[in-house]
Amino acid sequence: MGRLVCRWGMFISVGCGVGMGFRVGEVSVVLLKGDITEVEADAIVNAANSYLEHGGGVAGAIVRKGGWVIQEESREWVRRFGPVPVGGVAVTSAGRLKARYVIHAVGPRCGVEPVEKVGEAVRNVLLKAEELGLSSIAFPAISTGVFGCPYEAAALQMATAIREVAPRLAKVRRVLVVLYGDEAYNRFLEVFKKVFIG
Repeated sequence: MGRLVCRWGMFISVGCGVGMGFRVGEVSVVLLKGDITEVEADAIVNAANSYLEHGGGVAGAIVRKGGWVIQEESREWVRRFGPVPVGGVAVTSAGRLKARYVIHAVGPRCGVEPVEKVGEAVRNVLLKAEELGLSSIAFPAISTGVFGCPYEAAALQMATAIREVAPRLAKVRRVLVVLYGDEAYNRFLEVFKKVFIG
C-alpha cells in the first residue's frame, strides 16, 4: 500500500455548516457540524437498524425530509433480502433529498455487539459507494444515538476505517462526517485530529 498523505485543513464551509478538513491521498475527509439531510453529496448514510425501520434519530429525519418512499423501499429491501446484518449495508433511493442514494448502515448496539462493527459498517459503505461510482458520501455519527456507543469510540472506528479504505478508492473523492451539535463535533474532531495528523 502507498504512503498515506494526511494534511490538517482550515475552517471550511460546505453548505450545511462549518468544519475541518483532512486529506488521505486523493480523498478529502471533511468533519462538519450541521444537518446531514441538508448536505449535498451523491449519497448520505443512514444509521439504521437491521429491519430498516426508520422511526427516530437520523433515520427519522432522513425519512421526514426525503419522503416516505425511503421507508417503503427499505421495507421492500428487507422483504427481498432479509434483515441487514450488523456492519452491513443496504441501498435505497434518496427521495426528495439532495443526494441520489441513501446507504443504510447497521451499526452495533454498544454493550450488545462490539464497537468494532462501526468500522466494518463504514468500510462497507465506502466500498458500496465505490461500486455505485459515487464521488461523495456523507456519514452521520453511526451508533452514537439510541445504540449507545460513546462518541470517542465510534469516532475512532470511523476515522480508522476511512483512513484504511481511502487509498483504495478510485471514484470516491469526498467523505463528509456530519455531526449534529457541539458535543459530537468536538469529540469527533479530537479523535480525527489524532488519527489523521498524529
